[in-house]
Amino acid sequence: MLMTHEQLAALIPHAGTMCLLDGVLSWDRSRIRCIARSHLDMDNPLRHAGRLAALCGVEYASQAMAVHGGLTAGGERPAAGYLASLRDLACHVARLDDIAEELVIDAENLTGEGSRVIYAFAVSVSGRELLSGRAAVVIDPEIIRVGKA
Repeated sequence: MLMTHEQLAALIPHAGTMCLLDGVLSWDRSRIRCIARSHLDMDNPLRHAGRLAALCGVEYASQAMAVHGGLTAGGERPAAGYLASLRDLACHVARLDDIAEELVIDAENLTGEGSRVIYAFAVSVSGRELLSGRAAVVIDPEIIRVGKA
């Protein structure tokens, strides 16, 4: 594993149980692959009525995108980003909490630099796609980075 949970948590504003990813398996200038086991945690903050809906996979992918932004920026926490839109979202399962294996989260920067980027993403287990889509992210450089003065 290239990065542990603690190392990647330093790249995103999410803390505690809201940091959903467990590690980074690989990354390059345009792609990142992460893993997560937090979908099995009963204290996962995205659970509702004891369940974790498959749509929560979008948050897993968003965190992978944020980590990728930090890594491609030289290991600095990126400015805050906002999910502006989702396209071609496909859910192939209803829930994530009943998946016993580690989630694999892939994200690929398709286009954009600076304040607007578009990523394709997929959440899968053992090569079986659970959720996929494209996300447009707007980065707001005016927001002070958490932990930075």
